[in-house]
Amino acid sequence: MRRPLKKQRTWRPDLKYGSETLTRFINAVMWDGKKDTARAVVYDALDVIKEGGGDPLETFEAALRNASPLMEVRSRRVGGANYQVPREVPQNRRLALSFRWIINAARNKKGKPMAEKLANELLLASKNEGDAIKKKDEMHRMADANKAFAHFAW
Repeated sequence: MRRPLKKQRTWRPDLKYGSETLTRFINAVMWDGKKDTARAVVYDALDVIKEGGGDPLETFEAALRNASPLMEVRSRRVGGANYQVPREVPQNRRLALSFRWIINAARNKKGKPMAEKLANELLLASKNEGDAIKKKDEMHRMADANKAFAHFAW
């Protein structure tokens, strides 16, 4: 029997740009409940993008679109063997993965303030470059390599 679907959460638009996705991104950047710090970091990163001559919200959305995976592999046990079965990624998970990959790629860089690293990673992802895009491509390669097990999808 299937479990019931969870109630979808609604998000308040962020204060500066009026975007619900940006609110979710700020929450993903936040550590130890320090939302003001996370908000400052994200807004500073968007200001750095704006100084570079681009539209910050458009660049942000393009980065998320480019870093979002379409396919992933999930483990499935069939007859004593584990198979990596390729599956389509649901929209909410797609967004969460792109947030996670962009933020982790920015955090793993050294020597600059977080706002600059985040702005740089968003710019790279919007141009289909950078560590977050490598992660997505790696996931797509895994799904492509295991296409033979697609008939095990549940």
